[in-house]
Amino acid sequence: MTSMGRRSAGASVAHLFCELYLKLEVVGLARDHTYQLPLTQQDVGDARGLSNVHVNRVLRDLRESGLISWRRGGLEITDWQELAKLCDFDPTYLHLDRGAT
Repeated sequence: MTSMGRRSAGASVAHLFCELYLKLEVVGLARDHTYQLPLTQQDVGDARGLSNVHVNRVLRDLRESGLISWRRGGLEITDWQELAKLCDFDPTYLHLDRGAT
């Protein structure tokens, strides 16, 4: 697993989206790879140490790659396997009681 500081900006944001999905799914606030994400691009940038401009580019790239759809406060991970692959996501570190995605 790649440490957060060594991830590209795209991988860092992708990892955040994957982690949030699994945590929200466990508590019943997400399903079908979709969840409410009432954050701004600035919030995502602050969480990942990225500028608003950089986050904007990353989100555009993730959308154009067909990995996510983010609108009206909701995020849909449209290609879980590829998004998880992009960020080398390993959910086992979360120690969540759930089945594999």
